[in-house]
Amino acid sequence: MSLTKTDRAAEMETFLSVACTGSLSAAARELELTPSAVSRIMTRLEKRLGVRLIVRSTRSLRLTAEG
Repeated sequence: MSLTKTDRAAEMETFLSVACTGSLSAAARELELTPSAVSRIMTRLEKRLGVRLIVRSTRSLRLTAEG
């Protein structure tokens, strides 16, 4: 499946929002998406890049060295 430039831009916008806010839920509010949509976008981006960008736990997340 090939992503368009718009899809890739949306993935990067989502990643930046998650990184800046430090939360999937806060990023979702900022982007007017659901937290599950943000999580799916992040998973898709990580899979496409072949690296883990964030480490998720039930209460927090942190960026990896690649993130």
